[in-house]
Amino acid sequence: MTLLTAAELFRRQFGVEPRVIASAPGRVNLIGEHTDYNGGDVLPIAIAHRTTVAIAPVESTGVSTAVSAQQALLGTFSVNHLARAKQWWDYVAGVAGAFIDSGYEITDFQIAVTSDVPVGAGLSSSAALETATALALANLFGHEIAPSKLALLGTRAEREFVGVASGIMDQQASALGAVHQAVHIRCDTGGYDHVPFDDAVLIYDTGVRRALADSAFNERRAECQAALTRLRVLRPALPNLAAADLELLHEAHLPPPLDRRARHVVTEMARVRQVVDALRIGGSIPGEALFASHESLRVDYECSSPELDAFVERARRTEGITGARLTGAGWGGCAIAVGNPRALATLGAGAGWITHAAAGARIEHG
Repeated sequence: MTLLTAAELFRRQFGVEPRVIASAPGRVNLIGEHTDYNGGDVLPIAIAHRTTVAIAPVESTGVSTAVSAQQALLGTFSVNHLARAKQWWDYVAGVAGAFIDSGYEITDFQIAVTSDVPVGAGLSSSAALETATALALANLFGHEIAPSKLALLGTRAEREFVGVASGIMDQQASALGAVHQAVHIRCDTGGYDHVPFDDAVLIYDTGVRRALADSAFNERRAECQAALTRLRVLRPALPNLAAADLELLHEAHLPPPLDRRARHVVTEMARVRQVVDALRIGGSIPGEALFASHESLRVDYECSSPELDAFVERARRTEGITGARLTGAGWGGCAIAVGNPRALATLGAGAGWITHAAAGARIEHG
């Protein structure tokens, strides 16, 4: 994908030049799965695969139009009368709605989208689109908005308009990513810092597509909330599920499957902190933390798949691979592995690619 691709698509569809071009990356989460919406910590990196949007205002039609190089359908909507279409452009329209609901003035616009972030692979193609759109709209209509706040507008679009009860990680990673840096995000407060990260990461695509809105994602979130409600009977001041500990879980005697869901969140929090500490002292990711994370996701959170399990087991048996796990919520999509580059290339042959921590959202033109 090149910047010219988005501009050419825009000119071909709309017959004028775009005013602003912005791009945002997909992300891969190193550790901290299903902790974000439970108030916990996560450790994603932005990846080199990006979504680019070209955009300009429309003056008189009162209709916004969205075209994508990757989607056959042309989307139309009005920023003054938004309604969910259950189509790909809901991510764009939802961001426009989040701007308006947050008090930012915008008018209807035309937008062209190109992307090489795989859809349904767990690499946050939707967050890349939301974040690129938010950055483009802010620039187009003259609003100075900090990257972390732009990310929150994307999160609001996903939750309130698209209908996926996601956490803040995906959009924050897309907005805040940096070269040679992982983003340590504390999802209870929105605070973040960057952690040095130079390791190569294999992203392995199982080819099993999944859509969060149609998966058990919202069911898991509801189970976590139910577990938190029960835990607060014993500890009323407990701020979120990620703040619990194993002693409290033992005392609470949560019924299944709430016991397993809560146990995953609590132990995953410990693994995030273990990995962050290792990276801060200049080391590499402790691979056993990744294997342990996958096992917890497979058994306690029940969000893996046979294809993901097979990859992780193959990684465990491959010399030179130090760790592997599913990434991106699960139920299909991608897994990651770390280890020496030659072993990663062998493990990922035919269905994977090696990435490093890449830059976050940026204005390309305008």
